Amino acid sequence: MMAVFVAVAEESGFAPAARLLNMTPPTVTRAVSTLEKHLGARLFHRTTRSVGLTEAGTRYLADCRRILAEIDAADQYAVGLHTAPKGNVTITGPILFGRMVVAPAILKLLKQYPDIIVSTMFVDRVVHLIDEGVDVAIRIADLPDSSLSAIKVGEVRRVLCAAPDYLKQYGTPKVPKDLALHHTIDFTAMTIGGEWSFEKDQKREVFRPNSRLNSNNGDVAIAAAVAGHGIVRTLSYQVAQKINSGDLKLVLDDYSPPPIPVHIVHKETGQTSARVRAVVDFLADQVKADFPRFTVPREG
Repeated sequence: MMAVFVAVAEESGFAPAARLLNMTPPTVTRAVSTLEKHLGARLFHRTTRSVGLTEAGTRYLADCRRILAEIDAADQYAVGLHTAPKGNVTITGPILFGRMVVAPAILKLLKQYPDIIVSTMFVDRVVHLIDEGVDVAIRIADLPDSSLSAIKVGEVRRVLCAAPDYLKQYGTPKVPKDLALHHTIDFTAMTIGGEWSFEKDQKREVFRPNSRLNSNNGDVAIAAAVAGHGIVRTLSYQVAQKINSGDLKLVLDDYSPPPIPVHIVHKETGQTSARVRAVVDFLADQVKADFPRFTVPREG
């Protein structure tokens, strides 16, 4: 009955769910009614035109998805699919990290496992794995305690940088308050609460950039810095190649806050399915091996 309920919720109707499940609409309706009677709660608002989840139904849907996923994993393990990686795996991560680091690893994965099908969702927000049907995520953050399994694959730093020609013309700031005398480029995804934070000798300082260029796209912000339009704040992996090539130079690096860990996380517990385990292990090895290319050592 859980599977029927989930189908009705995801298809937004009894008739579409019946077609999906190859059942008759009355059978689907009776199954949901029996489930509601068993739970003592109404799961759907029903009208002649639409079917929508109640508050109780919304909460129950998340639990059903989790339980059905665990049942599917148990079934796969029982029939031996844990030894033959195949099937669909959805991977999420930040846009730039996905393009620069994860995508090359995925292309190698596809050659290694010809029966695995990968879908990517690279977005600059935290994706809820269960609610959005995602199997594996790359998280650049300190992880809260959760039921997710995680493997640390590296760490990144928040860094400031500018083009050498810009620094030659305007000088190099020595302390964070000197930034008030400079042009800044605000990569808004890095400006939590409108502030750039700094830390030195266990003392924290903040600067609020008043930038003429504000961009939610890291590529745009970095290109502007390379072109000499000012000082930008990014994550170290995003500018490592530009710094190594000399296109950008680090600024105020001795005020850089503590590094941020990078983890690969997945939602499955217990006997993890073969396809997810294969993807997690492969990505972890590849990203760890490739991470030195995107590392910016501290100055001095």
